[in-house]
Amino acid sequence: MRKRTSRKVRAGFLALMLGSAFPLAAQTVLPQPAQPFAGKIGETYADSVAAFPKPVAAPSGAPNIVLILTDDVGFGSASTFGGPVPTPNLDRLAARGLVYNRFHTTAMCSPTRAALLTGRNHHAVGNAVVSDIATGYPGYWSMIPKSAATVGEILRQNGYNTAMFGKHHNIPMQQGSIAGPFDQWPTGLGFEQFYGFLGGDTEQWTPKLYRGNAPAAQKYDEDPDYILDRDLADEAIGYVHAQKAAAPDKPFFLYYAPGTAHAPHQAPADWIAKFRGRFDKGWDAVRAETLIRQIRMKIAPTGTRATPRLKDIPAWDSLSAEQKRISARMMEVYAGMLAYQDAQIGRVLDELERMGERGNTLILFIEGDNGASTEGGMQGSTNELGTFANGASEDMAWLNTMADKLGGKDCYGHFPVGWAWATNGPFPWAKQIASHLGGTRNGLVVSWPDRIKARGIRSQFTHVSDIMPTLLEAAGVQAPSSVNGVPQQPIDGVSFAYSFNAPEAPEQHDTQYFEMIGTRAIYHRGWIASTTPARVPWKMGASDRSPLAYEWELYDLDKDYAQARNLASRYPEKLKELQALWTAEAQKNKVFPLDDRQTLDRSSSSRIAFAPRRKSFTYWGRDISVAEGAAPMIRGRSFRIVADVDLPAGGGNGALVTQGSKFGGWSFYLKDGRPAAHMALTQQPAHQFDVAADAPIAAGPAQIVYDFDYDDGGPGRGGLMRISVNGAEAARGRIDRTILIPAGLGETFDIGDDTGATVIDYPKGRAFDGAIRKIEVFLK
Repeated sequence: MRKRTSRKVRAGFLALMLGSAFPLAAQTVLPQPAQPFAGKIGETYADSVAAFPKPVAAPSGAPNIVLILTDDVGFGSASTFGGPVPTPNLDRLAARGLVYNRFHTTAMCSPTRAALLTGRNHHAVGNAVVSDIATGYPGYWSMIPKSAATVGEILRQNGYNTAMFGKHHNIPMQQGSIAGPFDQWPTGLGFEQFYGFLGGDTEQWTPKLYRGNAPAAQKYDEDPDYILDRDLADEAIGYVHAQKAAAPDKPFFLYYAPGTAHAPHQAPADWIAKFRGRFDKGWDAVRAETLIRQIRMKIAPTGTRATPRLKDIPAWDSLSAEQKRISARMMEVYAGMLAYQDAQIGRVLDELERMGERGNTLILFIEGDNGASTEGGMQGSTNELGTFANGASEDMAWLNTMADKLGGKDCYGHFPVGWAWATNGPFPWAKQIASHLGGTRNGLVVSWPDRIKARGIRSQFTHVSDIMPTLLEAAGVQAPSSVNGVPQQPIDGVSFAYSFNAPEAPEQHDTQYFEMIGTRAIYHRGWIASTTPARVPWKMGASDRSPLAYEWELYDLDKDYAQARNLASRYPEKLKELQALWTAEAQKNKVFPLDDRQTLDRSSSSRIAFAPRRKSFTYWGRDISVAEGAAPMIRGRSFRIVADVDLPAGGGNGALVTQGSKFGGWSFYLKDGRPAAHMALTQQPAHQFDVAADAPIAAGPAQIVYDFDYDDGGPGRGGLMRISVNGAEAARGRIDRTILIPAGLGETFDIGDDTGATVIDYPKGRAFDGAIRKIEVFLK
């Protein structure tokens, strides 16, 4: 049994453990008070003594910090943790540092990131769930309060430069436009520089990116070989070069959060090819082999019992030959994506080494913000949002036609549930399920060559909320009591710096609640009580019972590393004790009311609450991109679009209004002067619907009107599209089905262009080649 001690962390403990020469900074109010004038003022400059205020400086010897967080990567994915995907750069980081095999996230993206940055429990900072399904309760608003300053803000005000690269999924949907507010953007959360994307996912090939608070240049327009993971590494390296050129003695905090390996699963073809045939043995064999390696590497203790395959997941041997072929290919894509990402992170590590910065750079690498995702469904998908959210289906005939395109620009792919189960090994369940370790156990590697001399595995219980206090302690910075005039709420996490050079040190974070979409658990001194999931995470919907009616399980994790032996019937009093403790923690952390719905009405809650209170929208020109949360809500309703344009001689081409992409979206455009409308439910030809005029419009001014009359009867239905030009009908036709959610999640509502992944292929260019005087959208 591991030793445990109180959660109180003694000031200066890191200095003792690491032999540090610097104490924790005493400053607890930020910004620091204005310095009194230290010179002398006489009657003229001749009898005066000048003195400038000293700039804020980081504590002497404070390290550079690189914090890496990957996406949807299960504990048993990477080779560093016994998984089947080689990650040599994470391996070499582990060889020069520490491996934490009992580190925990929250089971979903936005909550993990909020806890990571603030050091508080995710409900306590308003991030109970992903921002896309925020609801109107304090723990669920999806807004980090100013009483929970981020580690970026605190380090910035203590003399660090701060920068973020990659995914930011902690912004309310309604605040993602150029109108802000920008409090919840990275630049409002303490990061001086930001380059990346907003929302849950984006394409690797044509991502919608931002620099600071504004849309970034679309590099893929100039680079046919563009890919996001390489771009993020390039940008991070460029930032470090520039920062050290300007201030070589000033430490930086670099938060690097690529979207890999969240859907869409995409990677360069040659990297996917490296894994050809590697997964033909199937998920049962891969998971079993992973556990053998984990035990051999001492990631899992000797005697760890494997948890059984979930009853809904088919045995690999029960699949047909073509099902096996497609499923194995999807895992090859995932492996190629994760391995390619590791190579790009390796480039960043190499550059730090080459620059001589590696020794005094503290690197924390969290492999996954939750467990691997099951959102691809039982057979996997070539369009995750199409099948998971928009109600589309894919048969085996379609999947066979796409086998050689998986991982490329024509797929928004996701592997089958079986592979999520395999790569979460040895634990049960997956992403979204906070009650079980398959959703919350992720790998962590810590490396700081100049200061952490020990090597090996650390098995103290640690949680994502522990990262922030650990970084502050390593930097020699005291957690502030007030930031920007706002008193700070207590930090829930506990620094684990005590474990850096003390492998057997008693764990200090000994109680932690978990909750996600109704699933819940409580860890306390080696025991975990967990609810039995009442809905499966690979389907939209809600459970068939109240969250309060969930059954509970009990595990002794000191003796049962994989959460395999339910002891609820043997120790009912222990279970009751932990259930009461969970309730007490929930009440303290704004967890109530419980909500286990993964439904359209829940996902629309904040969108409807903050939707513009108007039925008409006017756009005065081209090249406008509006975030989904601030755009006209044209899904599931009738609408009219009126475009006042000037067509060039020879006919107009390009987009007038677009939303989403070919994986789910609308395009209202012209082709050789003929106005047209296109609805893409998915990229399948059977899911594409077109209405187009037969005759081109003459050059010069014109008014083009698109009228869509939506069918009654619920979401996702079709309707009649009518197109008129200068008051005369030019075309009409049926749109049989419409999207519920535009794909991908970061796509925008565009005027005069189709940015990001396009809805259709525009043979003569996606940007409208005429002039746009005004476009109006009217909601009916």
